[in-house]
Amino acid sequence: MQDVQDNKITRRGLMASAAAAVAISSVAPKAKAASPAGKFKLKYAPSFGTFREHAGKDPIDNIKFMSDQGFRAIFDNGLMGKPPELVDKIVKELDRQNMDLGPFVLTGIGGKLFVTKDEENRQKIIKTATDGVEFAKRANAKWALLVPGAFDNGLEWDYQTANVIDNLRYCAEICEESGLVIVLEPLNAWTNHPGLFLTKIPQACMICRAVNSPSVKIVNDIYHQQITEGNLIPNIDMAWDEIAAFHLGDNPGRKEPTTGEINYKNIFKHIHKKGYNGVLCMEHGRSKRGKEGEQAVIDAYRACDDF
Repeated sequence: MQDVQDNKITRRGLMASAAAAVAISSVAPKAKAASPAGKFKLKYAPSFGTFREHAGKDPIDNIKFMSDQGFRAIFDNGLMGKPPELVDKIVKELDRQNMDLGPFVLTGIGGKLFVTKDEENRQKIIKTATDGVEFAKRANAKWALLVPGAFDNGLEWDYQTANVIDNLRYCAEICEESGLVIVLEPLNAWTNHPGLFLTKIPQACMICRAVNSPSVKIVNDIYHQQITEGNLIPNIDMAWDEIAAFHLGDNPGRKEPTTGEINYKNIFKHIHKKGYNGVLCMEHGRSKRGKEGEQAVIDAYRACDDF
């Protein structure tokens, strides 16, 4: 009988303790929100304008903000045009944050520079490559982006291809000693860039194989290639040995992943499994304005990086 009473007392004590714990927890302050969930698996690279609402206009503040959010790289297409002293500061901060720098633009869309055998054009190409090598040393850059320019309606296509290959061999000869890698970017002709010579990954792969240099590779812009040819993952696999960097953007609209038709989570999972350790430049806009839009970009990459 005494044991039964003791058990009742014990149960009452436990119930009272539980009630007290609930009461205490109801008035105790809540835990602070969790900080960003560590570094991303892949090196997604925002530009200096991606998080301006959060970080302001100063490039150094932007780098710090990106690093705090888990990003491991940046890209700046216009880096070559920035003042040397600012480039030095950017390079120093990237080194401090252990972040990579994506490809800077060496030559843009331009005219029929690469598809011709014109000697004057060739000298311009040689100077451009030489200037790129010198700038890359200052910026500690590994990749320089090149668009071969427009095609020539008055010249057989295969001759144009041969001229592009020859001109890129001149570039490769200049870049190889320094280790700088020129990345060729195929661009879509349907939505953004009609009239260009280089539009598809198989075409770029063929040219890289013909140039046969470690200094001439491909930047695979997923946005452009979804418009031009689709078949994204198989084309990545078939051109894998020639791909040195990626550009990102969903389609339609060229906004952050998850806003269009491209399954970026599967693409990121695929290239991560293949061991990719290069940069993926976030070359796209935002689906929403203001800080809300910038946070939506971060959230989209967190979702797609969750594999």
